[in-house]
Parts: sequence; C-alpha cells; structure tokens
Amino acid sequence: MSAEQGTSGAAPGVVMPIGGAEDKLGRMTILREVVKLAGGADARMVVISTASSLGDEITHAYLRLFADLGASDVQGVRPESRAEAADPELVAAVDAATAVFMTGGNQTKLATLLVGTALGDAVVRAHQRGAVVAGTSAGASILSLHMVSFGAGGATPKFRIGQVSEGLGLVRNAIIDQHFTQRNRFGRLLALVAANPAQLGVGVDEDTAALISPDGKLEVKGRGVVTIFDASDVVTTSYTATGTQPLMMSGVQLHTLPRGAVFNLNTRRLVSAPGLSDDAPAGVATLADVPQGAGRPRSRRIAAEGRHETTAELRRRPGRRASS
Repeated sequence: MSAEQGTSGAAPGVVMPIGGAEDKLGRMTILREVVKLAGGADARMVVISTASSLGDEITHAYLRLFADLGASDVQGVRPESRAEAADPELVAAVDAATAVFMTGGNQTKLATLLVGTALGDAVVRAHQRGAVVAGTSAGASILSLHMVSFGAGGATPKFRIGQVSEGLGLVRNAIIDQHFTQRNRFGRLLALVAANPAQLGVGVDEDTAALISPDGKLEVKGRGVVTIFDASDVVTTSYTATGTQPLMMSGVQLHTLPRGAVFNLNTRRLVSAPGLSDDAPAGVATLADVPQGAGRPRSRRIAAEGRHETTAELRRRPGRRASS
C-alpha cells in the first residue's frame, strides 16, 4: 500500500477490508475493532450503503450497531447516482469523519457510483489524513486499485473467470476478494493474479478482517483466515489460453494467515504468527545438561509420551493434543 503523505502532512490511516458476513449479533469483534480504530467514544463515522439492495434498512442497522458499540457520532449516506455522489453535504460528512465504513452488496454498482466522484475523492482524502477506511464484502473489494468487479466461483483458475475494474486505490499492490473460502473463490483470484502478477491476491474470509497499516503490514482479525497469493515468479498460460480453458500456473506462493498473523505486503514476507516455534539456536544435549540429582522420569506425562490416545480419551482431556 502506498504510504504517501496526505496534504495535511498526516500519515495515512488504517485500511480494513472485511470478508463479509461479520458478526452483528454476538461479540461483534470486527465491528468493535472499527469503532476502536475510529476513536471509540470520540469517533465520527460515516456509513456508505450504496452497494446494498436493502436500502435504508441496512443503513439504519449499521448506525444502530456502531452507536451501541460506543461511537457518539454516526451518519449514513446512500447516493444512488453519480450526481448524488457530488452532493456537498455528503462530501462534508466524509471530510469530517474519523472512519468511513462501506457496506456489502453489488460491487460494480459501488464502483460505478463512487470512483471518480466528489464523494469517492473525499474517502481517499479521509484515508490520507489518517481516518480508518473499512469495507465489508463489496466494500472490501473497492479498497484496492484493481477491484474484482465480478466473476465465477470454483477452485480451478480459468481464462475469463473474473474481471477487474478501477477501485479507490487505497491498497495499491493487492487485489482484494471476499467471502473467499465460503464461496470458493480460489480459482478466480488465482486467475486474476496470473494476469496481474505484480499484484498480490488477498482473499478474506467471512467474519474476518485484514488491518493494513500505512507501512504495508497486514494483521488478521476475526475467526477465519486471509489467503494470499504471490505470483511474482509465476509461469502461466494466462496470455495464451482461450475461451474458458483452465490455466496452467506454476511457482505461485501461498500464504494462509489466521487471527494474529502479520504479513508485510511490501516485502511479501510473513512477519509473525501465533504458534510459531521460537528462534532459540539448535544444539546437542549431553549428560552435562541434565540437572544434578535427576533420576528416571516420574512424571506421568513424560512416561506416556508417544502413547496412542483414543478419541474418547482426548475428549476427557481438554487442551491435550495427540502427537504423531
């Protein structure tokens, strides 16, 4: 993502693509994070619900949810034409916001009515001056420069399986897809990065968010995973295939990142992830390393190491894992 400074000299804000179907009834981890990043009780939030077919119903739902989570100032805007997206009142609301949230729905409609308008330019300015810009489902896809506009599901990358159009460009080095695992969009995103290997493919699961900081670090939040395809060194038939032929792709790097994992989009490398072993140097243990007075193993845990445990036994021992 570009770390370009805004006109005010402030650092750009966090960009937060959400994979859709975020929890709105339980702990609301993702929506709670949006409010936190927006400033909590001091948040000034604008919800853009243009993509949704649910009209005022979805707008009012998000206004109520964000207010219940502690945001003191929440407004909704829903332009239905490019002319309406030039309304100074709508632009002024975004210009004063600490967070912009775009709902799901029809991403082609959202791009058509937002990109290149005064309201779309205001969202870009908000990001540049440090506001958080979040979007769920269609609202996630429009955050990238090359936006997935439509396409089919399926695990196999095929010629013409998907199409991109221009997005807002807040994330400039990755194509973002959503509902990723749930709607089996692996083939679509693979085909898109085959044709655009300079772009990473970022697939975000439902009830999952990728928090992208100004320095390009992506941190995963929520219950699913973020899948990343790196086609920097791909060998592919994407430019010789015809019709709906399956593509040959070789050399694509795959990263699957659960909650807590951090990935650098600029260097294309994993930064950290929960559960990884420490970096202690390997060494050879000798008898000199055994504590003085230590005898034969007395611990039941040590004595049972490697013993096969049945499913029933494992269920009686929560937190224990069988080793292979």
